[in-house]
Amino acid sequence: MTTRFSGLEQQYRNALLNDVLPFWEAHSVDREQGGFFTCLGRDGSVFDTDKFLWLQARQVWTFSMLYSRLEHRASWLQLARHGAEFLQRHGRDGEGNWYFSLARDGRPLVQPYNIFSDCFAAMAFSQCALAANDEAAKQIAERTYRNILRRKDDPKGKYSKAVPGTRPIISLALPMILANLTLELEWLLERGTFDEGIDTCLREVFSLFLDEGTQLLHEQVGPDGTKLDCFEGRVINPGHGIEAMWFLMDIAERRNDRPLMQQAISVALNTLEFGWDKEHGGIFYFLDAQGHPPQQLEWDQKLWWVHIETLVALLKGYRLTGQPACWDWFEKIHAYTWKHFPDPSFGEWYGYLNRRGEVLLPLKGGKWKGCFHVPRGLYLCMREFEKLGAAIATEQSSHPYLSAPGG
Repeated sequence: MTTRFSGLEQQYRNALLNDVLPFWEAHSVDREQGGFFTCLGRDGSVFDTDKFLWLQARQVWTFSMLYSRLEHRASWLQLARHGAEFLQRHGRDGEGNWYFSLARDGRPLVQPYNIFSDCFAAMAFSQCALAANDEAAKQIAERTYRNILRRKDDPKGKYSKAVPGTRPIISLALPMILANLTLELEWLLERGTFDEGIDTCLREVFSLFLDEGTQLLHEQVGPDGTKLDCFEGRVINPGHGIEAMWFLMDIAERRNDRPLMQQAISVALNTLEFGWDKEHGGIFYFLDAQGHPPQQLEWDQKLWWVHIETLVALLKGYRLTGQPACWDWFEKIHAYTWKHFPDPSFGEWYGYLNRRGEVLLPLKGGKWKGCFHVPRGLYLCMREFEKLGAAIATEQSSHPYLSAPGG
């Protein structure tokens, strides 16, 4: 029975180390101007040289994290530092806010209207500081985190397109990413700051964005949690909701909070049931909470990150509680994901499929897809399989006839 988990662990490990990471190492590094190319065609050829801050930062985080948590491979640390140095030189405006995008040589292209650039920069420099024992990187992470807290109640500031007061709206994406970011920065935050950040995120996610009736997380609500009857207010993004729930599972495990753990798993399973395409398989990108036509024309696409994040959530949920539904869904999502997203000819994963599961765009990276979700998800799933296998082995040593699912 341990064999089942061992085989899956090896599948995810091989994909990470022998497919996905080599693709980015071979094709994404800009050795002339610094930083990384992220707009890569199917074969890794560069089709655009603009550099998007959150993808630059995510790649720094990925290689730093793997260096610290998987293997002290010098080339990984070198790549992390390569990206961090480019960001440190070019990434911020005079007030310390991180731009959205840069030209290849680092000149700013798009203003720092999006606080998520700052969130991923803080994650990147925190993890790079740990990997490289770099005090300057640590200070950048700390300053960026404080700036995020200062901006979070009005994240777009002067760049907001909304008319003040008519229909105030807040987004799930911010408390969701702040939960993950605060966990990432725990090692450098004061205990009170850390606990307050986590408590605030938990409170906002469930008290504001969760619909008690449907048990679905709305992407956008009124500041008091009012569910708004408009396009924006009815949007359900199943991938975001499920990803947010594994962030909360991590918090619940750290705090040994069983009720939080059960609630996060329940919401994730309910969201998956709502978001699954029963005709063609796969998870929809966007849906309307009331079944109306979504405003997003790409609503029925099947995206790489939605599926890999769902695999992470289901494995965590299964390991933490042993719920059969988590494993049943994992097997279904695993089969769909590995059938449709990996590219055996050129490596890495496709990002965008149409509703039928056919490749819609052959790119491996672009403005939104970079070196982050796939390697992070593969790594996290690999670790979950290791833990599951170890638990089964321990139980089998006492009860030889116990078996794992699928064994």
